[in-house]
Amino acid sequence: MKKRILVTGGAGFIGSYLCEKLIQQNHSVICCDNFYTGNRDNLEKILNNKNFELIRHDITFPIYLEVDEIYNFACPASPVHYQNDPVQTVKTCVHGAINMLGLAKRTKSKILQASTSEIYGDPEVHPQRENYRGAVSIDGPRACYDEGKRCAETIFWDYRRQHNVNVKVIRIFNTFGPRMQKNDGRVVSNFIVQALTNKNITVYGDGSQTRSFCYVDDLVEGIFLMMKKENFSGPINLGNPSETTILELAKEIIELTGSRSKIIYNDLPIDDPKQRCPDIKLAEEKLGWSPKFDRIKGLKKTINYFDLLLKKEK
Repeated sequence: MKKRILVTGGAGFIGSYLCEKLIQQNHSVICCDNFYTGNRDNLEKILNNKNFELIRHDITFPIYLEVDEIYNFACPASPVHYQNDPVQTVKTCVHGAINMLGLAKRTKSKILQASTSEIYGDPEVHPQRENYRGAVSIDGPRACYDEGKRCAETIFWDYRRQHNVNVKVIRIFNTFGPRMQKNDGRVVSNFIVQALTNKNITVYGDGSQTRSFCYVDDLVEGIFLMMKKENFSGPINLGNPSETTILELAKEIIELTGSRSKIIYNDLPIDDPKQRCPDIKLAEEKLGWSPKFDRIKGLKKTINYFDLLLKKEK
C-alpha cells in the first residue's frame, strides 16, 4: 500500500538512503531538512521524482503535514557538528522529538526515532545490550548529543504510555559509506581523506580503543525491518558486532589507498569511549537482521566516493 512518509534529516548521510529506498518502494516521500549538515546533492537521484517532495524546515519548530509514517533522523551526528552549536543540538533532539511526536499523535502515524549508541556513553559493559543504562557525562562536550538523545528516547516512551502513539526506537552504532561528509570529524571519513591526500593520519590515544563499523546498506535494511515489525517498539541496537581497533582501521585504509601517510598520535578527546560494540541478539531474534557487508568491501566503496569527491574539488 502506498504511504505518505516524512523523513526528517532526509538530506543527510543516512536519511538520503532512506528516502531513496522509500521512493523505490513507490511511496510518497516528504524530505524535511534545514541543511545544517544535510546536502541537496545526496538527493540527486530522486529530486525530480514525482513522488518526492523536499522541504527546508527546522524541526525545532512545528510542521503541519498529513502523513502515515515518520522517520525522525534530524540531528547532526558527528562530534564536530553537534559540538559546534550544543544548545541547538539539544533543541533538535528534544524540541524536535516533541514536535514530531505531536505530529504522529495528531495524524495517528507510526514514528521511528533514530537514537544512537552514544546513549551508552563510555560503557562499563561490553558489548552493549539494550538493557544497559549507560555511563554518560552530563556536563562534558559530548553531553549535548548523548543526553539530548537519551531525553528524546524518554519522550518517545512517554508519548507511547500517555498518548498511545505507535513509536519505535533504534540505536545506531558507527555507520559509514558514500555520502559521509569529508569534514565531519568521524574516524572513517577523517582517515580516508587524510590517506587520499597523503597527509598524516591522526590517531587519538594509542589507537587501542575499539569501534564496530556497519556499512550503510546494512543499516538501512535494519531500519526498514524495524519499521515494518508489528507489536515491537524497541529499543533495538543496529550495528555491526565485528570489532576493530582504531589503529587497525588506520592501517587498513593506508593499505587500501596505497597512501604515503604516516600515523601520528594525539591526546584522546574528553569522554571519548574506549569501547563501542553492539550486542545485536535482539535484532537477530526480532527482525532476523544481521549485517552482511564486509568492512573492507565497504571501505573500498567509501574510498572511491571520497576519491571522486576530492578530484571534483580540484
